[in-house]
Amino acid sequence: MNTDKTSPTDLGKPHAAPVDAPPAADAASTAVDPRLLVREQGLGGYLAEFKRKVRAGDLGSLPVIVGLVIICIVFQTLNSNFLTAGNISNISVAMVGTGMIAVGIVFVLLLGEIDLSVGSVSGVAGASFAVLSILHGTPEWLALVLSILTGAVAGAIHGFIFAKIGVPAFAVTLAGLLFWNGFMLKILGENGTINTHDSGVFYNLSNYFFSDIAVAYGAAAVAVAAFFLSAFFDSRRREAVGIPSRPLNEIVLRTALIAVVAFAAAYMFNQNKGLPLAVVIFLAVLIVTDFVLRRTSYGRMIFALGGSVEASRRAGINIVMVRTSVYAISGTFAAVGGLFLASKISAANQGAGSGDLLMNAIAAAVIGGTSLFGGRGRTWNALLGVLVITSIQYGLALEGVAAAIQQMITGGVLLITVIIDAVTRKTQKSAGRA
Repeated sequence: MNTDKTSPTDLGKPHAAPVDAPPAADAASTAVDPRLLVREQGLGGYLAEFKRKVRAGDLGSLPVIVGLVIICIVFQTLNSNFLTAGNISNISVAMVGTGMIAVGIVFVLLLGEIDLSVGSVSGVAGASFAVLSILHGTPEWLALVLSILTGAVAGAIHGFIFAKIGVPAFAVTLAGLLFWNGFMLKILGENGTINTHDSGVFYNLSNYFFSDIAVAYGAAAVAVAAFFLSAFFDSRRREAVGIPSRPLNEIVLRTALIAVVAFAAAYMFNQNKGLPLAVVIFLAVLIVTDFVLRRTSYGRMIFALGGSVEASRRAGINIVMVRTSVYAISGTFAAVGGLFLASKISAANQGAGSGDLLMNAIAAAVIGGTSLFGGRGRTWNALLGVLVITSIQYGLALEGVAAAIQQMITGGVLLITVIIDAVTRKTQKSAGRA
């Protein structure tokens, strides 16, 4: 059968001219990314974008930074010693142990889960090092590595039971809290306290300072240069493939702000003992873990799993592997944090990992901006959160406030942060951005 619909009388007639594309189609093909429009509008565009984000509940780290500034102003007004070089140096070193544990908590919270065992695991790491190094004469480096591996194995066990067997993470890690605390008491023995050497690698973790002023300023210069080069080449790569990128003037402005903070910190450290080794290690950990979360496929799988387990499963993500590895990471950083805490007091004792350590580590991650509901956060949140908590503790200690009141205030700050997080999520849902 002939399916040609052309009439014989149409043969020889010129074909009709093609219909022009409608204006809407042309507009769609030349649409401009909204982020480019914001940057083209200059300062006014950024202010308008900032207002839009605030209305949509996208506050980012702004509340934490504002809160930290208010804390500094209040305590400096109450006691002029709060912002002295010595006190700031003490705060910086004291925050590292809890901050390391909080980094691991950030990974777990990104899944929308919790790890209650990190305090006990940190105590086991410190006790393991003391037993291996002091009682059995194991070389320090080997004892440190084995102690960290102990935390990694403990975390992997928790993650496997949760991910493979299906036991709720709360129950698994609560059991881990009790088990590892008992294990720590067992290996410490009847004495309950093992003093470590006041020299060596372990001691230097929390007690070594680079006294040469050139080291602090050099580290600040390297950090600023690295930030600028990273932002600059990232912008060039985006331009090459037609993706919205930051203009050079914005990169320069951000670099200038980083430079002010970095060199101010270097100046303050040099007014005391110098740049603390603990701070250098902590910042290096934050840089590496932030890169893993934001720049690797593994990091994207963590965020995806925190957003939706079912969608992640359909996308082919190995959920058991990701969950198990995240808890192994949490255990690893719990062990590292425990080593820093033990190094600070040059001892491992029965009180390690107990008290408010667990709550402070979780609070640091949440206060810093990591969502309890999963899928939103960065490891830099651990730095902001632990700065807030440690600053409050040291500020109240300068005023002679009892530890009980300090815990009440820290709990109040955590509650306010969680409320802000919940309200933010509701606002984002109403704005269609959840």
